[in-house]
Amino acid sequence: MNSASRAEAHRLPVRVYYEDTDFSGFVYHASYLRFMERGRTELLRGLAGDQSDLHADGAGLVFVVRKMALDYLRPARMDDWIEVLTWSSDLRGASMHLAQEVCRGEEVLVRAEVVVACVRNGRAIRLPESLRRALSGPGIRSA
Repeated sequence: MNSASRAEAHRLPVRVYYEDTDFSGFVYHASYLRFMERGRTELLRGLAGDQSDLHADGAGLVFVVRKMALDYLRPARMDDWIEVLTWSSDLRGASMHLAQEVCRGEEVLVRAEVVVACVRNGRAIRLPESLRRALSGPGIRSA
């Protein structure tokens, strides 16, 4: 992630609790998925309001994870303060390509590339123009 992307990323602080860890005391790998889901949700909330509002106003518009690739680099432990960074890396017709990092201070623990599709009634639809504008920024391609 370049410094411009880091400066523009949405940041969500998270405390690691016992329930997030496995028997070794490290964060269980699937817990990172929950942390990143919260990061994506809060990014959208900050840009477009509650997803429940989008669902109602968009007549059933929802976002679904289509693809996700993760790279686990270092573990977090119980009581750590970590931060989930989320930013858009590419916008397509019906999908957002998001980059995410889970960090402890400046140390990157997990990196993820996520493709989220915009769906209504089980079919992909074009991202709403208001969300497309909000997600567009320097270095973001929009199709």
